[in-house]
Amino acid sequence: MTSYLLRRLLASVLILLGASFIVYILIAYSGDPLQEYRASNLPNRAQLMEARSNLLNLDVPPVLRYFLWLGGAVKCVVPFAQCDLGSSIQGQPVTAALSSAIPSTLQLVTGAALLAITIGIAVGIVTALRQYSALDYSVTFIAFLFFSLPVFWVAVLLKEFGAIGFNDFLADPRFTTRTIVLVSLISGVVWTVILSGSWARRAITFAAAAVVTGGIMYYLSASDWFAYPGIGPEVLVVLGAGVAVAVTAIIAGLQNRRALYASLSMVVVGVVMMTVAAPLLNSVSLGLLLLLGVLAVGVGYLTGHLFGGYDPAQSRKAAGLTSFIVAVLVALDRVMQAWPTYYNNGRVHGRPIATIGSATPNLSGDFWVHAADKYGHLVLPTFALLLISLASYTRYSRSSMLEVMEQDYVRTARAKGLSERVVVVRHAFRNALIPLATVVAFDIGQLIGGAVITENVFSFKGMGTLFITGIKNVDPNPVMGVFVIVGITAVTFNLLADLAYSALDPRVRVRA
Repeated sequence: MTSYLLRRLLASVLILLGASFIVYILIAYSGDPLQEYRASNLPNRAQLMEARSNLLNLDVPPVLRYFLWLGGAVKCVVPFAQCDLGSSIQGQPVTAALSSAIPSTLQLVTGAALLAITIGIAVGIVTALRQYSALDYSVTFIAFLFFSLPVFWVAVLLKEFGAIGFNDFLADPRFTTRTIVLVSLISGVVWTVILSGSWARRAITFAAAAVVTGGIMYYLSASDWFAYPGIGPEVLVVLGAGVAVAVTAIIAGLQNRRALYASLSMVVVGVVMMTVAAPLLNSVSLGLLLLLGVLAVGVGYLTGHLFGGYDPAQSRKAAGLTSFIVAVLVALDRVMQAWPTYYNNGRVHGRPIATIGSATPNLSGDFWVHAADKYGHLVLPTFALLLISLASYTRYSRSSMLEVMEQDYVRTARAKGLSERVVVVRHAFRNALIPLATVVAFDIGQLIGGAVITENVFSFKGMGTLFITGIKNVDPNPVMGVFVIVGITAVTFNLLADLAYSALDPRVRVRA
């Protein structure tokens, strides 16, 4: 195992060295960093050109200049050495620029990646189990549509309709009768496609979905919910119960009553904490919020263990996951409560869904107001990356699941009389994830590359902005800094994908 890891790391280092050399040389020969001064009439033009030449070592040939940069970059992995990735054309150290750019990009890419992986794999598995159904054809069409769309065009459309249009709607957040009827009919069609069944069942599904959707929209409009949003204990009970039943059905099956009771008990705990712990949440910080999230999972895990059952592990998993989702809903409710304060803030000007930037400058307010501001700035760029990535995960997971479901061990499991849930969750799903490990590893680097364009459209101050600015100014050091981060990330996740094979498939063993 150790020998394998060392060989992979050595090969990765050689690949990074070769790729970094090519990128550096291409940037160095792509233009003249002194061009703006050559066409200038400034009296101190010569001094400015000399200063920039000394800063970027322009008197050294590009090939040798690369090795000067490499000497400083190597210090980043040497213990007790000061990391030196050079300076930008403005004289700012690249390490300082990266330290402020990386967190913004990570916030954007992490949210998009987690949502794309979770939703994409789930939708792909469901469509594979419903092959050649109306749902399968619909998802296939939508997936190919999103896959073919350029990310910059999606971002522009989201700015127009998701930000400008929605902000205009918030000025008078009321649905017209025509809108309620149209959306209700669309909802009925969507749920009919999802649930399928006989024609009688489809008619009932269509009518129920249309009526429920119309009722919800009427309530949201009449109660002015968009101006004063919130989940509340009543809605939390309904949503939490639905989550508990769904999680238990997938992980343990509804026949495992102990697991179901453990999950439902976590909904009760969540409702109690929503009211009892409200003063604590008023002065919460990010660290305390994360600690409370870990505590919620721990309480759920312990509750599942106490309920036990014929398979205590299933009870622990179901209760722990339910507790985590309920905790997220409680935190979301607290952000919604801060929404009116954020919306009426003088810095926001009644336009909460931002089209540019990663935060509102000089915004005053508590933790939840800043959380609402972060959401308002992240929702559109995250959604743009999500739509593009979602299509590939859906198609890959569908094809992988279809291949697995045709294997002999799946037919054997069915012949043994196992339930369809056990066959899918325990036998097929895990093996379907094996090829997806490579897709996930590859897509992380691709998401960061897509973030370069998305950040540029939304003026998001992350690594994408740093990269584009470096290209425009023929400034190799910031570009190389971004390249190093992306390259190391890609190599690391590909190595983790290889190790994940042995965890997902016992037949695969990593040997020297």
